[in-house]
Amino acid sequence: MTNVGFIGLGIMGCPMASHLQAAGHRLLLRDVAPVPKELIAAGGKACKSGKEVATQSDVIIIMVPDTPHVAAVLFGEGGVMEGLTEGKVVVDMSSIAPLATKEFAAKVNAVGCEYLDAPVSGGEVGAKAAALTIMVGGSEPTFNRVKPLFELMGKNITLVGGNGDGQTTKVANQIVVALTIEAIGEALLFASKAGADPALVRQALMGGFASSKILEVHGERMIKRKFDPGFRIELHQKDLNLALEGARNLGISLPNTSMAQQLFNACTADGGKGWDHSAMVKALEIMARHEIGSGVGKRAS
Repeated sequence: MTNVGFIGLGIMGCPMASHLQAAGHRLLLRDVAPVPKELIAAGGKACKSGKEVATQSDVIIIMVPDTPHVAAVLFGEGGVMEGLTEGKVVVDMSSIAPLATKEFAAKVNAVGCEYLDAPVSGGEVGAKAAALTIMVGGSEPTFNRVKPLFELMGKNITLVGGNGDGQTTKVANQIVVALTIEAIGEALLFASKAGADPALVRQALMGGFASSKILEVHGERMIKRKFDPGFRIELHQKDLNLALEGARNLGISLPNTSMAQQLFNACTADGGKGWDHSAMVKALEIMARHEIGSGVGKRAS
């Protein structure tokens, strides 16, 4: 049994923590909202600060929305840094800026502790199924030490390099996901506007070279109009901002990433920052004056 701190118990953090708990690990828990009752009922301890979490934990996992939130968890008043002692491991499973990650790791290393950046892909579905993809940056010995915990939360777990490389990999992942959602949205919109049944078109595409997990899951969401968030548009916007900022620093152009971000921006302007990211298709539908599955010619709302 390991004493594991888990900070950030939202739509993904809660099921991730529950898998660790089910395997017999003792959890020290912290969130800005009340700690989920089911985690307390199963033996978890709610803590009043990051410092309290770190003091009682061997491994501290952070799963919060963005770079400033991680900075506050680590370095704010009563933060994790105040409770660290030599030999502990901080694991940031949030999706944040790679450069900031390197700075955070250096500060944690300076007090004799180890740091892994380990962002995830798979959304709420993957978190609940313990089937997340986990992209890890850090030292190999520390990775090997924490890997048994990762294996309780995910299936595809890869050490991709040093600190910051895990976050760089996640940014690359989010580029692929955004552009694939856009492509599927265009394809199903084209098929529907042309008079074909988008559900049958999706079924046919699932058997060919265009098949993907995104076509399977998000294509169905588009057709059935199920946009309750598994991964919110506002979070994907944050990830694409990291991609575009990184591209500027590297002196490269990411034109289709910029376009995908503009489509997300259009959804947000329409009140959709909390929609699932598959709802990017709504921006395309508005331009086409047609909603997938609505019948030819029906105007999107």
